[in-house]
Amino acid sequence: LLQEHRDTLIDELWLDHDLGGDDSILPVVTLLEEAAFNGRPFRIGMVYVHSANPTGAETVVRSLTRWNYQVRRATA
Repeated sequence: LLQEHRDTLIDELWLDHDLGGDDSILPVVTLLEEAAFNGRPFRIGMVYVHSANPTGAETVVRSLTRWNYQVRRATA
């Protein structure tokens, strides 16, 4: 879905670390990191990370912040 909107400004992107079973959002985080590394980061206004997994959420926040994405941890 991100690739379909590659050149579009995405106002908000909401990410949850744990997706069920052994799946996590980390492949999407890697895609965002690689895009920034290659000098073409996705145009995202704010990435919100919400997760019941505090360690996983912090990993996502730290990884994306390192690449200058605007990131906030959303809490309930």
